[in-house]
Amino acid sequence: MIAIPAAIAAPSNAALLFVAHARGVQIYRCCPEGWILKAPEALLYDPQGSVIGRHFAGPSWQHNDGSSITGKVAAKVDAPDSGAIPWLLLDVTSHSGSGVFARVGLIQRVNTAGGLPPAAPCAEGNHDVEFKSPYSADYYFYIHEQR
Repeated sequence: MIAIPAAIAAPSNAALLFVAHARGVQIYRCCPEGWILKAPEALLYDPQGSVIGRHFAGPSWQHNDGSSITGKVAAKVDAPDSGAIPWLLLDVTSHSGSGVFARVGLIQRVNTAGGLPPAAPCAEGNHDVEFKSPYSADYYFYIHEQR
């Protein structure tokens, strides 16, 4: 396990269920106010390198067993790598299916690499243009234990 900043630490009643590595893209859309995150598109891998699911708009995660979850950002911290998207703590807001994600209540996104929007401003003539920024991250999936 890596050192998790206190701002995104899991509560004491959370138990780590599993870790998945994600590789894909963060999709940004050019809007009048600048580059806005539209959605992630990534595959989730187990420690052996097998694809176990996917991560997509919502933000949502779907396991190969059909179970899925949607989350909402509860806290974030800057990544140690200034060229990477922030580390996050997310609360699960909805569940679907009875597979492995059925018990997940909390998610951390850590060990991020890449995924930032373009450094160049969004040109007025390019509104609605999309930019896909390659990224990778580790997602820690937690269950809430009863005490």
